[in-house]
Amino acid sequence: MNQRIGYPDGETVRIRTATLGDLPDIVRMLADDPLGATREQYRSPLPDTYVAAFSAIDGDPNNELVVLELLGAVKGVLQLTFIPHITHQGGWRALVEGVRVDSGSRSLGLGRRMFDWAIERSRERGCHLLQLTTDKARPEALRFYEDLGFVASHEGMKLRL
Repeated sequence: MNQRIGYPDGETVRIRTATLGDLPDIVRMLADDPLGATREQYRSPLPDTYVAAFSAIDGDPNNELVVLELLGAVKGVLQLTFIPHITHQGGWRALVEGVRVDSGSRSLGLGRRMFDWAIERSRERGCHLLQLTTDKARPEALRFYEDLGFVASHEGMKLRL
């Protein structure tokens, strides 16, 4: 998707489709916490795997990688994936992944802005549900999602391959 998607706030805050040029900022934010530091590789040049993943996401109409800019600088990122299901009468759901706000810009309401956008975008795409997982080692994130109205209704499980 190569369109400007907006959430202007006096031209200081906007949410837009990520570009390849945003990738270093995205990886920097993903690596800038105790969990991300163990699994991401923020260096120059970035490993080719990040570029390949970006290309796959960018080329898939059911994936949207967006960044939040504050005064022209990338300060947030999230990936929104739209998933068709046979359950719920063939309904669609949206999945939020890879949410980060720049560590120096937290507590400014930027995460809430990104989620306001994600919720509205999911409605636009006809989704009946927006879901996410959060690591149990991130209690602040859990509280944030609960404050947004998310409910821990299921037990998530993962199998490392």
